[in-house]
Amino acid sequence: MTFNSHMETALAEARAAALRGEVPVGAVVVDPSGRVVARAGNRTRELCDPSAHAEVLAIRAACAAAGSERLPGHSLYVTLEPCPACAAIISAARIARLYYGASDPKSGGVERGPRIYCHPQAHHVPEVYDGIGAAEAERLLKGFFAERR
Repeated sequence: MTFNSHMETALAEARAAALRGEVPVGAVVVDPSGRVVARAGNRTRELCDPSAHAEVLAIRAACAAAGSERLPGHSLYVTLEPCPACAAIISAARIARLYYGASDPKSGGVERGPRIYCHPQAHHVPEVYDGIGAAEAERLLKGFFAERR
């Protein structure tokens, strides 16, 4: 089976989030056959909801489409290292593979910070692949915050 990255789709969601005034983070959920089943960008400001991170919104939509709270065999592409809360939700949803772009030294929860998947309380640990599309994800984030300073 050939690897097909869906990070460009996640980056498109991040760009759309930036146009809405949201922190530019995008996420895509892909089923085991490689079909995109959900996509989202951050909507925390728009929805007045601190949990409306791209990952959470995409996972919610994928779970609704699947009719299940779990997504075994699915992959998640996200442009920024998930925060601790999102990392826990990814585990709870039983996402098989997590691909992320930019590292988040300040708020990351996978390879930095609390490293959620290293704790024995993590019921499920996805395969993690970092650095996919990192340069573009970093460029979007740095540009977004530079405009606001």
